Amino acid sequence: MQRRGFLKTLAVCGALVLTGASSLLRTAFAATKRNKPAFSKADQVEALDSLFPGRTIEPSSAIDIGVHDLVENGAVVPLKINSTLPAIDSISILVEKNPNPLIAHFKLSPRCQAFIATRIKVQNPSMITAVVDSEGRLYSAQRFVEVIEGGCG
Repeated sequence: MQRRGFLKTLAVCGALVLTGASSLLRTAFAATKRNKPAFSKADQVEALDSLFPGRTIEPSSAIDIGVHDLVENGAVVPLKINSTLPAIDSISILVEKNPNPLIAHFKLSPRCQAFIATRIKVQNPSMITAVVDSEGRLYSAQRFVEVIEGGCG
């Protein structure tokens, strides 16, 4: 009986170690695919050019940015982005007056529902821009947010 218990415990521990190792490898792999130059740009236009070189962005009413108009603490700003555009490949979030305007770039399966809910930092009152890559074309929507206390300093 002791031998069986030991083997079961050994199998469970081995499975836990393999699961943890695969999670770490996936995280490391995702970090290597990150577009570091785009995230390090200090200007929103340069960040977009680095993320989507040579592509034009057109405004769209099919993108909804859910954020409060007035935010008391810019360190934690709840944000929701929803879109009815078909086959969305990615959603990017930019904040105009932040030290690094590119906040996030989410890669999605075209079969996923285009919905992102996250929390971001906003330093000063500024425009939040969502850029959606749908069927090879780029679309954007903007929303102005007034910040009482900045969150990037």
